[in-house]
Order: sequence, then C-alpha cells, then structure tokens
Amino acid sequence: MTVDVRALDPADFDQWYGAVERVFGAVPEDAELEEFWRTVIDPARCLAAYEGSAVVGTTQTFALPMSVPGGGFVPTGAVSAVGVAATHRRRGILTSMIRKQLEVVREEGVPLAVLTASEPGIYGRFGFGLATQQMSLEIDSSRVRVEVPEGAEDVTLRYASPAEAASVCEAVYGRAVGTRAGMFLRTPGWEGHPLLDPVGMRDGGSPAQCVLASRGGEVVGYVRFHTKPVWDAAGPKGVVTLRDINADSPAVYGALWRFLCDIDLMSTVKAGNRPVDDPLLHLVSDVRRCGVRVRDGLYVRLVDVGAGLSSRSYSSPVDVVFDVSDSFCGWNAGRWRLSGDGKGAVCSRTADVADVSLSVRDLGAVFLGGVSLSALASAGRVRELREGALTEATTAFATPVAPWLPHGF
Repeated sequence: MTVDVRALDPADFDQWYGAVERVFGAVPEDAELEEFWRTVIDPARCLAAYEGSAVVGTTQTFALPMSVPGGGFVPTGAVSAVGVAATHRRRGILTSMIRKQLEVVREEGVPLAVLTASEPGIYGRFGFGLATQQMSLEIDSSRVRVEVPEGAEDVTLRYASPAEAASVCEAVYGRAVGTRAGMFLRTPGWEGHPLLDPVGMRDGGSPAQCVLASRGGEVVGYVRFHTKPVWDAAGPKGVVTLRDINADSPAVYGALWRFLCDIDLMSTVKAGNRPVDDPLLHLVSDVRRCGVRVRDGLYVRLVDVGAGLSSRSYSSPVDVVFDVSDSFCGWNAGRWRLSGDGKGAVCSRTADVADVSLSVRDLGAVFLGGVSLSALASAGRVRELREGALTEATTAFATPVAPWLPHGF
C-alpha cells in the first residue's frame, strides 16, 4: 500500500500518540507526562503518515516564540514527535514528512523551524544546522567551593513549595528569557513544564524541591532540584540534581549555586543542561573537579531566509551578499543581501555578485550567534568570495553570550 503524508484526523490522535510512544521505545509514559503533552499538543498541528487507516509516521510543531539576537522574539515552528514505524523504514517517509512539515510552517508565515535530535546525524540533510550546545556538569562539591560575587551575603534564601512558587519563578524566567538567544517564551500551558515531577525523572531522588532567593522582600531568583541520599562505609555521599536555576543578578546566581554545593550530606551536584558559557565556570574553585561535558543542543532551519535574517539584529554593521544553496526547500536558493546593525536588519533577494557562499544548513547554524562563520569556513563548509566579507559577517553574527535552549519540547 502507498503511504500518504497529511494532516492528522483528530479522531486518530490516540493512535498517533501511541505511534510516537512506540518509536521512542514502546514504554508508556508516566501519567503526569502524558497528561502534560496531551495538553500542549494541538492535533491540528500534527501530521501523520498513513498507510490505509494505520499511522506509520508522526510529526508535529509547537508554536513557540524564540528569543533571537537583539532581544526580540520570532515565531518559530518547534518540530517534535518525529518518528517512523520500524516496519516502514527506508521508504522515504521521513523525508516526505519533514518536507510537508516545512511547507506547513512556511504557509503559516513562520520563518524558522527548530528541533532537538534524538540522533544528530539525521537532520542536516534537511537543512537543520546545529546552532546551540549544552553543557553538563558533575561537581565534586566536597572539594569544590563556590566563590560568590559581592552582594551575595544580602540575598535571603528560603524553601518554598514548587507549585505555590510557580508564578514568582515564572516571572524570574520571563525576565531572563530575552537576555540569551535560543530560549522560548512560554505560551499558555508551557508554564507547567518546569513543574513536571514524575518519579522516573528523579533518578532515585526526592520530589522536586524549590528555594527562592529574595532581596528587599522581592523574589529575584530561584532554583529547583532533587536530593538523593547515598551512604557508604565512609559516610554520606548524597547527590543533588539541578532541575533549573535563574537569577536577576550575578550575586543572586552565586548565592544559589553556593547553596546547592553546601547542602548537608551531599557530595555531588549534577546539572544536565547548562549554557556553555555558564558563569558558574568562573565561580568554582576547581573546574577540573566539575566533570564538564558538552553536547549538541538546538538545531535551526531557516524556512524563509529573508524573513529569518531580517528578524534579528547584528553586533556590528554588515552589508553582505550570501549565495545560499538549499536543495530541500528550493524557494530559499539564490543570492540574498543582508544589511543591518544593532538596531535591525533587512534581507532581500538580489542580483548582485555574491560575497559569501554557504548552505542553508550552515546559515541555520550561525543564526543564533553561537557558531562562527569563520570556523565553518575553516572546515570547508563556507566560502569567502570577496576578501573581508567573511570577517565582516562573522563579527556581525556573533553574540555577547552563547545561545542556549533551557528545556526540551
């Protein structure tokens, strides 16, 4: 039978959801997680690969505004739940679904598509470029000190119920979200994401705990975490696992990290997803004992090159013509002139001679400012056609802080 990729029939949503679970291991999700995902997934935004009446492939998008360099937010199609039944692999179904998904995003007038990859080797051929990285840490808190900035002693910490503190924590997150590219403005329903606390996400630890940081009676930071008691013949060796942390100032941030590393009976602090330029690296007394590792984060795809490059600002004046190759979404292929600075930009079609040649995948990689055009050129993936153009564009695309995706979708 032929396979048809089309909008999901809402009556088939349960079958679609079951197909997603099967692709990702066939283990039913915890009831709390499933309830959340069924709340935020809109069946009208789901695509299915149908073989007859059977769903053999899935994909969908969340409409989540993403922060971009310059502090603005851009409508973004966050692609998720991508999978093909193991019985139907190597038949071009994934390619058909991604092509249809990008066409839908374009029809919505949304310039960007993003995703996180279960297998990073898959999505480059569809024009998604690796735009952010994430850092994990395993801190030996029995031997590492956190040297807090001036003003940390003025910060008051107190425990609070995660649910009761949710609104003040979300306010702190809201103040932070525009300061770093790659973060999502949480739309209605998504404020529940950081409160998810199924037993399977605790790694044997406690229910989620929350500590609020205050100054002058105002909440200016928070941390959510688990603690796991561990003992051996020598005594306590417990583990603290960070869920998320945000603060309005360096002093508050340092005070919260010092708290995590000073909890009684704990000797290790684990953090699974931090920005690669996390200030913590400059607060710890011994970075070698922090178990630092880096892996891939968010992949970015310019669905509309002109609108995408026009949506952000640039660190220095830039006037460069890009010759963009895009075999998957042919409407992007060709020459585009980008003119902009710190106040904004315009990117439009041009017949002018190209200054830099690159693929849409590499343009997606540099879009958020975390990847250098010059580095890609050194890897042979970007070509400079006008002397000086590569340096000009590299400097303009760079950002003061690394882009970062704080949570999955």
